[in-house]
Amino acid sequence: PRYRQYLASTGAAAVIVSKDTVVSESVVPLYVDSPYFALVRILELFNYRTQADIASGIDPSARIHPDAVLGKNTAVGSCAVIGQGVTVGDGTVIGSCSVVLKDSAIGKDCIIYPNVSIMDKCEIGDRVILHSGVVVGSDGFGFVPHEGKFYKIPQIGCVRIGDDVEVQAGSCIDRGAFGDTVIGNGTKLDNLVQVAHNVRIGSNCVLVSQSGVAGSSTVGSGVKIGGQAGIVGHLNIGDGASVGGKSGVTKDVSAGDTVSGFPARKHSQIMRQDAAMRKLPELIKKVKAQEEKIKELERIIKERS
Repeated sequence: PRYRQYLASTGAAAVIVSKDTVVSESVVPLYVDSPYFALVRILELFNYRTQADIASGIDPSARIHPDAVLGKNTAVGSCAVIGQGVTVGDGTVIGSCSVVLKDSAIGKDCIIYPNVSIMDKCEIGDRVILHSGVVVGSDGFGFVPHEGKFYKIPQIGCVRIGDDVEVQAGSCIDRGAFGDTVIGNGTKLDNLVQVAHNVRIGSNCVLVSQSGVAGSSTVGSGVKIGGQAGIVGHLNIGDGASVGGKSGVTKDVSAGDTVSGFPARKHSQIMRQDAAMRKLPELIKKVKAQEEKIKELERIIKERS
């Protein structure tokens, strides 16, 4: 809607618009239900990038364990490593220098970009995209202080990633300490997102770059977490909740709520507080003026008494 003002002067031959939009006679309107989604479909027609750009066939320099099972039409790039007991589904592409360790499973039609690390016993669903630098199944951050030293807690769980998940560059999903770390179907993780051990994230969530979820927290389905937001451990974020960027969540968030700030509170409350803060300089001036008047009145009263 914010671009409607440009429709009268655009030099475009055609525009993609919603069905209730009025355009000038100088352009051809392409009426659709959802212009943004229609743009996605159009861009797909012009997308020159293919899976073959990542890997095609089995490169001779790849190291594939004899016990590994690769499906039909899989591709493995140069210097990639596929460990013992690994299974890879049909049509999956694994890029150069990626590593898949012992007993992990990758589903069908996945795209594993170069330099991805998938640790042992991890499970990845169908049509999953893992971008370069992603680490799945790294150890969770668990240590016990004892006699002045920190002793590592063995991280013996694993990671389970559902179908249609995309994890972008440099993000890290830690394995569970005892149980599993779980990412639900359709969830999308931006660059540099941290998901700690035993976290459970529901389906169709969005976690924006540099956000993080600490250990054993549960994130419901349809949750949106803004960039650089942090969620402390052992919390519950309800279905459909939204967390504003740079927020620090220290308490449970109810389903459907929108929170922001530090410590995170309902966004409507934060907005009222911000509005009040903007008036604070003026309020200080008024208070000082009232104080001067009170002092003057006190002086007059004292003189008359």
